[in-house]
Amino acid sequence: MIIVIIIALLGVMISGYKALKPPPPKICGSPNGPPITSPRVKLNDGRHLAYREDGVPKHKAKYKIIVVHGFASSKEQRIPAPKDVVEELGIYLLHFDRAGYGDSDPYPSRSVKSEAFDVEQLADKLNIGKKFYVLGSSLGGYVIWSCLKYIPHRLLGVGLVVPFVNLWWPCLPGNLGKESLEKLPKQYQITYKIARYAPSWIFYWWMTNKWFSHLRVTPQLNTLAFTQKDLQIEKKCQQDYYYGPEKIEQQGAYESVIRDLLVTYRRWEFDPLDIANPFPNNEGSVHLWQGYQDKIIPYQITRFLSNKLPWINYHEVADGGHMFFFHPPTCGSMLKTFLLK
Repeated sequence: MIIVIIIALLGVMISGYKALKPPPPKICGSPNGPPITSPRVKLNDGRHLAYREDGVPKHKAKYKIIVVHGFASSKEQRIPAPKDVVEELGIYLLHFDRAGYGDSDPYPSRSVKSEAFDVEQLADKLNIGKKFYVLGSSLGGYVIWSCLKYIPHRLLGVGLVVPFVNLWWPCLPGNLGKESLEKLPKQYQITYKIARYAPSWIFYWWMTNKWFSHLRVTPQLNTLAFTQKDLQIEKKCQQDYYYGPEKIEQQGAYESVIRDLLVTYRRWEFDPLDIANPFPNNEGSVHLWQGYQDKIIPYQITRFLSNKLPWINYHEVADGGHMFFFHPPTCGSMLKTFLLK
């Protein structure tokens, strides 16, 4: 905590009001904003969510999955599912830019809870059906936790892949959260503590100042905690499956990556152990995959949650890091497990 206080005070002393106040977002389609280049739906509050469809045509699909992207990503990050698996199972994939990312409008009131209702409205606006599957990885996992809490009646199946965990959840026993935090690289420890405890304008300064850029988590430095296998998969993904990285923060870093961390590391509206079994009659299933070698999401916490929530089908991948899902054969196998078991 001392380093957080020192950094916060230093930020106040060396930065003026202009440097501490987040700039207004450059909204897509506005006079000073980037152009709208994706199809979008209009939500009930007037905001727009941009989306991308993949897989088999919606009207022919047997399985309709809404895919939630993670930190510093977008709807353009493709799931490397083998084409034969997608066609064999009849999978329709709906990707979307979460609020503030890509071509989706920013949402200053964004919260863990609001993300679930964005998913629900997206499904309704695109006529996905009364029930659908949701799948999210890494930081996108917090949206899936929210869907389990707030819209379980809309779900057919749930997939969590190396899902986000809040190291300050009250349900974590003893020093599990603290010990897990201390195992992370210093950049993660400092950034997460500031996101948790400091005012939002201090966190904005921390994420944008030039003096301590080597001490914070950024999209460019996010690979610090990747295993060697993760780095190989990431390189392959950038070559074959990922497009449009320049659009991720095009409306402003504050409304995308910075707000993401503020939302996820502040106090949640619920505790994961408050979530009830969404499929009490076994009419669906929840699967959670965790890499044992993951240096970003501690396996000890996902293992603990899965033990406390026995309706979660827990899969621990012995040689898996943070990116194993994006290995095509592994992805295909996981999708079969997710949809057929």
